[in-house]
Amino acid sequence: MGFLIDPCLIRAPIRALFSFCILSIILSTSSSSLAAAAAAKTRHFKWEVEYMHWSPDGLESVVMGINGQFPGPTIRARAGDTVHVELTNKLHTEGVVIHWHGIRQIGTPWADGTASISQCAINPGETFVYRFKVDRAGTYFYHGHYGMQRSAGLYGSLIVDVAEGEKEPFHYDGEFNILLSDWWHKSSHEQEVDLSSNPMRWIGEPQTLLINGRGQFNCSLAARFSSSTAARECRLRGNEQYAPQILRVQPNKTYRLRIASSTALASLNLAIGKHKLVVVEADGNYLRPFSVDNIDIYSGESYSVLFTTNQDPSNNYWLSINVRGREPKTPPGLTILNYSPTSASKLPNSPLPVSPRWDDYGSSKAFSNKILALTSTPKPPTTLHQVRPEQRFRPKTPSDNFKHDYDVMKPASNQNTTSGSGVYVLRFNTTIDVILQNANALKANVSEIHPWHLHGHDFWILGYGEGKFTESDIAKFNLKNPPYRNTAVIFPFGWTALRFVADNPGVWAFHCHIEPHLHMGMGVVFAEGVRRVKRIPNEALACGLTGKLLMNNVHN
Repeated sequence: MGFLIDPCLIRAPIRALFSFCILSIILSTSSSSLAAAAAAKTRHFKWEVEYMHWSPDGLESVVMGINGQFPGPTIRARAGDTVHVELTNKLHTEGVVIHWHGIRQIGTPWADGTASISQCAINPGETFVYRFKVDRAGTYFYHGHYGMQRSAGLYGSLIVDVAEGEKEPFHYDGEFNILLSDWWHKSSHEQEVDLSSNPMRWIGEPQTLLINGRGQFNCSLAARFSSSTAARECRLRGNEQYAPQILRVQPNKTYRLRIASSTALASLNLAIGKHKLVVVEADGNYLRPFSVDNIDIYSGESYSVLFTTNQDPSNNYWLSINVRGREPKTPPGLTILNYSPTSASKLPNSPLPVSPRWDDYGSSKAFSNKILALTSTPKPPTTLHQVRPEQRFRPKTPSDNFKHDYDVMKPASNQNTTSGSGVYVLRFNTTIDVILQNANALKANVSEIHPWHLHGHDFWILGYGEGKFTESDIAKFNLKNPPYRNTAVIFPFGWTALRFVADNPGVWAFHCHIEPHLHMGMGVVFAEGVRRVKRIPNEALACGLTGKLLMNNVHN
């Protein structure tokens, strides 16, 4: 089954062209060793979500935190462990859910944390228990998935180490974990009102880029460490809420840097001055290692990179993040790689790392095309045959097509908004192809980056292309070693081809991971094998789509 989705028209209908090709496949499952299974544990967490005063970038705001922390606590577990989170909503007037980004929720679709799809929003004062298995090692994160609560700061890291007795396919001496985000001084609630207004008011660019929830607004990191009067005043205003977290290293060691992006809008580029980065993992899947000077990371993506501390240990070095794909109106986010025994207060004597120009898409595409799966990664199915899907949930199902004469290089002639609540009900255990087609936005000669994230699955990225997708592009698909991921970027005026197997019973969101785009409706819902879902908690039956589909007697 194949889907062609045009995600580029903000506030215009999400258009889909679906040429359906389905394959019955034999699934093979991998299991951990008996020793690893015996060592698996249940990790218990008790969380309270509430608003609190905080200074992410030196300017006090109201943020959404967990147990008094921003970002929220880091979850650390091993592959095969069960995570048990007892979440209490301490917000006074709104519901809350948390999505465990990258965790496939095999057998626990109600724990996916998508409001009105996998569960009801947790009402103020109520408690919901998320209990799920983390089946695969990797770099993940979690975030709010109700309204624009991710923009309000509801996010944190989720790290899954290899099972007891197993090893990573690469060596390192130490590890750092950084979570990237962007920050506005306008509240997420005001942003929601702006986006829902007529005419719509765009949220604008973020004021600050945050590294582990910390940034500096109107007070650059370089100024903080200088001896000028302004810098001294800046240091006096500093505190642990927004002071940069220094990465302290020993010379001649190899470090793993885990990176995840929970940004609401910004696509980013990350670099460490004078250090090469070897990319080894993406979205919880191992890659064929490759070396670069910098990496692009889009909202919803995660990576692991290795770097070696082989530079002059008497100096420190910048780690910087810069905006990609949008004209930069936000200063770089910065911290320092501090070589022992050099003082952390010593500024690097080299300039900031050079990132590609914000609109250098050739550089971005070259980076994406270097990302290839390790040989041990599952291969995509290759044999397809024609059949239509089950579509019984709604009398009016989502569109199968957009007009074939639609010109993706020009603004749409019809720029009105259309909304719908249909669900694509997929036959269980079939192979689904999705072609994400980018096009011109509402303004002429404008096409934006869109990172799309699929819940409940990983997919193979079969390829990228320029212009409008045609049947002849199928011959260009990479079926040998395509990356296996949960988030994929679509470049301006181009297309991205994905393939996944509908083998995880449940109801799953598939959407642009840019928060305001999702808020305005840039997403669809897939349902598969819902009759196979067992032991749904009562609190998920009331308004989650899995329960509704069961009650409507949908078979697939």
